Amino acid sequence: MSNSNIGNKQAGPRKPVVLMTMGTQERKGHDYQVMTHKYIAPLVEFSDCVPVLVPTCCGTDALEAYLNMADGVYLTGAGSNIDPALYGQENQTPGKAQDKNRDLFDIPLVQLAIARGLPIFGICRGMQEINVALGGDIYQKVYAEPGFDDHRENPDDPVEVQYAASHAVTIEPGTWLCEALGTGRIRVNSLHGQGLRNLGEGLEPIARADDGLVEAIHGPSISPFLFAVQWHPEWQAAKNPDSIQLFRAFGDACRAQVRKAHAIRRREA
Repeated sequence: MSNSNIGNKQAGPRKPVVLMTMGTQERKGHDYQVMTHKYIAPLVEFSDCVPVLVPTCCGTDALEAYLNMADGVYLTGAGSNIDPALYGQENQTPGKAQDKNRDLFDIPLVQLAIARGLPIFGICRGMQEINVALGGDIYQKVYAEPGFDDHRENPDDPVEVQYAASHAVTIEPGTWLCEALGTGRIRVNSLHGQGLRNLGEGLEPIARADDGLVEAIHGPSISPFLFAVQWHPEWQAAKNPDSIQLFRAFGDACRAQVRKAHAIRRREA
């Protein structure tokens, strides 16, 4: 490749940088910070963004430094629950793993990312983190709440069955999500024992399960792009047109953030 070609490539618009916070996992006496491949792949393939994996085990001293390099924030699911003390409840699921380091990193991350106007996309635990960060709370046992279905997967099923579409969600008519997907009703997978109870400030439900449980939220009054779902669109996203559209929408929002930041720098130059 000639030097001129290299120069032209570097002069083009850069891909957005997206923060992905990792979680704690213990393996054979060692503590790991982990992120599952299934979450990373669609961010690269369909959002067309550059992931930066952020450890949550070292406190928040470097939080602003991470945000300074970011064009978006992507909060994934995990096997742990949020500490209920952070939303004013006693722990009703003591046998379920927690990840307090991630809690204490992601909650201020959400708040500061909103203050900066960064796009945010949350999945499962990530949606619950957004809700708690904005003052909302959680049903710790959706399956024990009157009127709600059991949204948990069967732990004995093969993973392909666990992540298969298992129920429908109805999307609010006239919303960007309804327009983006071209329909007001889709089928999704369901692998969660907890769910949103009272929504945080500025958040609105954008999709619900048939039992009324909130399955997707957005925050149009507080952010250009703040969107989260309770299901798992990352699972085999390449085979699911709806999932592809969600990741593309997030990528488009991050690219808009890159253009906005570039315009600000040009004005200040």
